[in-house]
Amino acid sequence: MSTSPFFSAFRFVKVKWNAFVILGVFCFVSTAAVGDPARGLEISKERKARESGWQDSTAAVEMILKNSSGDTSNRLMRMKSLEVEDDGDKGLTIFDEPRDVKGTAFLSHSHIEGADDQWLYLPALKRVKRISSRNKSGPFMGSEFAYEDLSSFELGKYEFNYIKDDSVDDIASFLIEQIPTDNKSGYTKQLVWLDKVEYRPMKIEYFDRKGTLLKTLTFTNYELYLEKYWRALKLEMVNHQTGKSTILNTQDITFRTGLKELEFNHNTLKRVK
Repeated sequence: MSTSPFFSAFRFVKVKWNAFVILGVFCFVSTAAVGDPARGLEISKERKARESGWQDSTAAVEMILKNSSGDTSNRLMRMKSLEVEDDGDKGLTIFDEPRDVKGTAFLSHSHIEGADDQWLYLPALKRVKRISSRNKSGPFMGSEFAYEDLSSFELGKYEFNYIKDDSVDDIASFLIEQIPTDNKSGYTKQLVWLDKVEYRPMKIEYFDRKGTLLKTLTFTNYELYLEKYWRALKLEMVNHQTGKSTILNTQDITFRTGLKELEFNHNTLKRVK
């Protein structure tokens, strides 16, 4: 059956219009994803600069694990942190409660570039386990935090893009895209909201290796210490793919306690109290 000239012309116009729309959308997405690398790096450098000079700190932290059904379990731990000149920070986490995790200790040596060094001491096995680079995207102690989430923020670990000015809970913020430089990272990118006054992280969205939104971390209950250093006393990580979440409630932060590098040696993990 022959087609009328009217429908032939309509089909031609429709094909042309669809092609135009698709091309326009593609151009918009491509442009939006480019961002401004120079400004993104500049903002991130300012964030890092405002975090220097705190030396060391200790804190008591409550970890609340929530499953997809809403059931919760609690853990208590102590965290020690040491600022290292010309390298990433060192961190030591010691679990005190409940009994099944008591004595477990996690040690992390962050680095400006390259893979971090991380160890986990399991008292039930009486041995220290090194966390390999390929396993750093795995869950830390059954929480929604991955091992790589526990590293200090270092400029050499990412490529940066400024995306736009935005807001989080009515707080004016910069939206920065961070692309991990480590090909073993569990993330293809992170979207970070920094408040425009103090450069504090307000929210981070993590995208998995497929480019799909995996988790969102929110920072609330900020307090100022030593008249310079802001710390969020509540961190909540929500896994959008599993429905699980983890909350970290921090108490009793103390700075400049005189911690020494010897206390962050993996050879002494078995003797940590």
